[in-house]
Amino acid sequence: MAALAMLRTLRNRSFTSFSPLRLPIRSALSRFISTLVVAEHDGGSIKPSSLSAVEAAAAISRENSISVLLGGSGPDIGKAALQAASSHPLISQVLVADADIFLHPLAETWAELVHLVQQKGGYSHIITASNSFGKNILPRAAALLDVSPVTDITEISEPHLFVRPIYAGNALCTVRYVGKDPCMMTIRSPSFPMHSESAEPKSEAAPISQVDLSTFNEEFFGKSRWLKLASQDTERPDLGNARVVVTGGRGLKSAENFKLLEKLAEKLGAAVGATRAAVDAGFVPNDLQVGQTGKIVAPELYMAFGVSGAIQHLAGMRDSKVIVAINKDADAPIFQVADYGLVADLFDVIPELIEKLPEKK
Repeated sequence: MAALAMLRTLRNRSFTSFSPLRLPIRSALSRFISTLVVAEHDGGSIKPSSLSAVEAAAAISRENSISVLLGGSGPDIGKAALQAASSHPLISQVLVADADIFLHPLAETWAELVHLVQQKGGYSHIITASNSFGKNILPRAAALLDVSPVTDITEISEPHLFVRPIYAGNALCTVRYVGKDPCMMTIRSPSFPMHSESAEPKSEAAPISQVDLSTFNEEFFGKSRWLKLASQDTERPDLGNARVVVTGGRGLKSAENFKLLEKLAEKLGAAVGATRAAVDAGFVPNDLQVGQTGKIVAPELYMAFGVSGAIQHLAGMRDSKVIVAINKDADAPIFQVADYGLVADLFDVIPELIEKLPEKK
């Protein structure tokens, strides 16, 4: 009994003596936070989704040291590096992997690149956008580093405490990462918009460094190869970052009728989206799909024509600021999340909207 009482006393003394040090230790640890943002660029410009990943990295800690990793070759990679170097005040350096093998986002080569850079940099966090680029690369890179990634993050509460949607967006889950470094994550770009102060160019650009590829492991080369990129040339805004999105569902009935929706999009300066049912029916290509297995959007205005509102689709657009639904079925689930709903035939509504809307200047 005496020994037990002594042990309890020692425990209490130990707790009392160390508890005041908790806050200084936590503060000291925050100074060692460093983040690698795996960024995507096109035509010499950093993609908005990657700029959102930089903004997410800034949300981890204001004392965060952020490095941006770019890959590719030719003049475009140089232009993108210059833009990245001055895009955010917390960016400390831009790393450029200048080689033809990084022109295309093959998972094998890019994952090996992330592995190489992590071994040299020892980052506490690695972030990329939750799009086709990030979803392709990060899981394989995480396997090489023997860590488990946290995906689809919508909020960063602490350096290792995150919020992500589950059950097709019907619930939010708070996740604490307790694994070893690096903490690898993908973020939903609409949840981390660029702030006005971050969008202002830096007075002094961050240094740009070349990644030493002399020890790059070529073991994975040849296991896959790039064939082609199939995309539509259009002057409409990018679907993932548009302020206005007009989406068509199975109710449009044909690819020809989607051209009617495209005319409306031109009048509004909007991007065109589609449900999975419309994509599976062959009305539009799959890069226009909005939903759990498509693109996640959060525009200021989202207009849904002939969209029933399946839970998988709602998961990709329910964060839109204003949702307008047009459907002739008054019981369609889309009306449950819509701010404005119109029970009508879309083939009557769309032509009338096109007629009454002024031409976009």
